[in-house]
Amino acid sequence: MADTFNYRIDHHGSLVRPAALTAARERAARDGDAHPLRAAELASVKEAVAFQRRLRSTVVTDGDFPREDFRSAVLDNVSGFRRTGRETGGLAGWVAESLPKADGPLLADWATRLGELTQIAPKASLPSPAHLAATCFDPALTGSGGPASARELGEGLAEIVRAEIELLISRGVRLVQLNNPLLLGHTAAEPGAVGALTFDDALAVEALALPQSERPEGVRIAVCPGWAAPTEVDRARAERLYAQIPADRWVLPYDQGTGAELDLLRAVPEDRDVCLGAVDATVPEIEEIDAVMVRIDAAAEAKDLEDMALAPSRGFEDVAGRPLLSAEDQHRKLIQVETLARYCWGNEF
Repeated sequence: MADTFNYRIDHHGSLVRPAALTAARERAARDGDAHPLRAAELASVKEAVAFQRRLRSTVVTDGDFPREDFRSAVLDNVSGFRRTGRETGGLAGWVAESLPKADGPLLADWATRLGELTQIAPKASLPSPAHLAATCFDPALTGSGGPASARELGEGLAEIVRAEIELLISRGVRLVQLNNPLLLGHTAAEPGAVGALTFDDALAVEALALPQSERPEGVRIAVCPGWAAPTEVDRARAERLYAQIPADRWVLPYDQGTGAELDLLRAVPEDRDVCLGAVDATVPEIEEIDAVMVRIDAAAEAKDLEDMALAPSRGFEDVAGRPLLSAEDQHRKLIQVETLARYCWGNEF
């Protein structure tokens, strides 16, 4: 049996940015003065912590408010990357012009502030090194100082991410989540091109990023391998994913009621816990409790309910200025997660 350390009510990290913060970011971009933006970020994070406390969430994040998108903790604090001026998949394009070097802590300073604001377990989310390597490697740059391969870039990033995870834990973070929206594509029965890394290389890079030392009590490291299940899952490839990346928790999509979602869950080893993204974060309509509980009952036949947690299906604003829902709809979705958790576990969180 896995140990969820009672983090039953989870979420991916990013929350809808307040209007005041969005306006401050726009002014900073226009005027070139970052000081008012930093003050607005801190004020917004304080409000986000209070918001999450009222929701009785079992983890608290900074909402990703100080960052442009879910990758920015690395891209803003690691040298060797350059913006391309193009977008791919709704994300600003970046390329690695050299091997990466951390310029300082990535998230740890904000994590310290979180710990000062609440006694609820702080959570931090980082982009996975394999995702960045798969999307930022450019073979055209290998002859002019760029990394020799996507694998080399990924290994350099993995060392930086592993050091940051260790620092976050030392600063009091209890749950760290690595996000790689590409990994589930590798588990498809007919996988297509999934970035610049092969499946083998992606697994090796992600494994390198996770500390191998024994976790302090109450600390979990989670991996979110994607926000949507493939149409059909290759069971053997899913088992390789879980076996080779030593995560404590897998954050899986579980909001569409497909057989593939259940197949992904069935492949998770018994000693790992699972957070089910059971509430769709992309549509405002609230799911019927009974319909979601039917899906959760099916999940409980595949894995012990005591080894599960619940969350929305993904972050609510993974790219600043592009929320998936309104703040009001986000609130309703998070309340729905709490309600479902109480149906599953009563008040014992």
